Amino acid sequence: MNTPIHANSQEEHAEILDPETQTALKEFEFLVEKLATPGYVFRLFVSGATPRSTAAIASVRRICEQYLAGRYELEVIDIYQQPEETRKAQIVAAPTLIKELPFPAQRFVGDMSNTERIIVGLNLTS
Repeated sequence: MNTPIHANSQEEHAEILDPETQTALKEFEFLVEKLATPGYVFRLFVSGATPRSTAAIASVRRICEQYLAGRYELEVIDIYQQPEETRKAQIVAAPTLIKELPFPAQRFVGDMSNTERIIVGLNLTS
C-alpha cells in the first residue's frame, strides 16, 4: 500500500524523490520565483495601422527589449477595434502608453519617438 508523503520541507524528503521529480521540482521553484519578480506591464493604445501607430509600436518594443528583456508584457490596443477598453482607460489621444506595473501607473502620450523621455520617465537609465 502506498502511503502519501506529507513533507514539511523539500530538503527533509529530497532523498525520497527520484531524480526526474527533483528536476521537475527545481524547475517549478524557478518558475514560481520568476513570477514573484516584479515585471512591467504596458498597454499601448494606437489608432489603426497608421505610420504614427506603427512607429510608436516599434519604438516601445525597442525600448522594452533593450531595457526590460524578458521582464515585460506589452498589449497593443487599437482604439477603433476596442473602443470599450479605450473608454475604460480614459484615452483622449493616441498613441498613449500606459505603464500599469510596477506601481505607480504612468502615461506617455505622443508618437513615442522621444525614446529618451520614455526611458527617463520609466527610470530605466543605468
